Amino acid sequence: MENERQEQILVGIAGQDRPGVTASVTEILARHDAQILDIGQADIHSTLSLGILFRIKERLSGQVMKELLFKATELNINIDFKPISDEEYEEWVCQQGKNRYILTIIGRQLSAKQISVAAKAIRDQGLNIDSIKRLTGRRSLKHPERNSQACIEFSMRGTPNSLAEMQSQLMLLSSEMSFDFSIQRDDMFRRMRRLICFDMDSTLIQTECIDELAERAGVGQQVRAITESAMRGEIDFSESFRQRVALLKGLDASVMKDIAEKMPITEGVDRLMTVLKQCGYKIAILSGGFTYFGKFLQQKYNIDYVYANELEIDDDGKLTGQYKGVIVDGNRKAELLKLIAQVEKVDLAQTIAVGDGANDLPMISEAGLGIAFHAKPRVVANAKQAINTIGLDGVLYFLGFKDSYLNM
Repeated sequence: MENERQEQILVGIAGQDRPGVTASVTEILARHDAQILDIGQADIHSTLSLGILFRIKERLSGQVMKELLFKATELNINIDFKPISDEEYEEWVCQQGKNRYILTIIGRQLSAKQISVAAKAIRDQGLNIDSIKRLTGRRSLKHPERNSQACIEFSMRGTPNSLAEMQSQLMLLSSEMSFDFSIQRDDMFRRMRRLICFDMDSTLIQTECIDELAERAGVGQQVRAITESAMRGEIDFSESFRQRVALLKGLDASVMKDIAEKMPITEGVDRLMTVLKQCGYKIAILSGGFTYFGKFLQQKYNIDYVYANELEIDDDGKLTGQYKGVIVDGNRKAELLKLIAQVEKVDLAQTIAVGDGANDLPMISEAGLGIAFHAKPRVVANAKQAINTIGLDGVLYFLGFKDSYLNM
């Protein structure tokens, strides 16, 4: 009976989740030598949804379904069966070669409206949702402050009509409805990121160190005006840098220690750095700011690389209004990202760059995953991923991390 006819049956199980349901069902299938072709399970608010597609000898299928029905009654769960023809099965198998993408949406809260517009954007591109996962922890009704952010990840399959169109549509909607999003190809590189490069000022810290120095030097207003113009991309960064540093001439260098100790760390940085180091990521600061402050953060968070600008100090401990070496501008940041990746033997597709200003765009564009963080409009418009609603630890959700294994 080697050529005995076989058939495929899709069994669906729903009901109150409890230990042993999957074991009981698969035990029956194993006893009759069934071949499991696909299996999936989800649990929502202790309600189980389990699907199993199995192939079995036709003469045994009736007995198997009978035993599964008895077991379902015993376990007080609902069960249904659907025959799958050979043609239907082969058509399903052929879909395995289709492109896969991940859409991640993040916000302080996610309402039905926000989830609906994301799902509609997926539908409009002709993509199929294979699975939906909540990456953030469960929100308490009595203590909502304990989970101050929400994240949902859609796994999608198919060939989109236009990813650029989907990106533009979600960019507009995210701005209007206060959520962040990321669209990534679901390939091996997404699961194997290894190097992350951060801008420092207004990214890792909630200030511009040159502005802090300028305040101490009594030239705060002039320097802030130049800084804001440069960050908007209105004037060349290198020229603006030279102008601002020149205004600091005569300032006592000792003030840098006080500024460093009082730097406001961005929300989520402590958590982000802890997880990245524990997971073996190499971390770099690539900053148009100053080395002194980058080194301070390096010691605090065990950061691997720091590249920034060195202020020149005279023999009396005063700033000269000059700098040492090559200015770390936008192009230099992109070069450094590629150089560190080469040193660490990391493919560029495995790199991440995070920044907020126009001078961060080159490295954001170069990296495998470029993220604009609470960025200027020009930067958000040119970055494929953006975080504007939550802290810097939102980067972890774009990498696929779940709160359930981030609470360390």
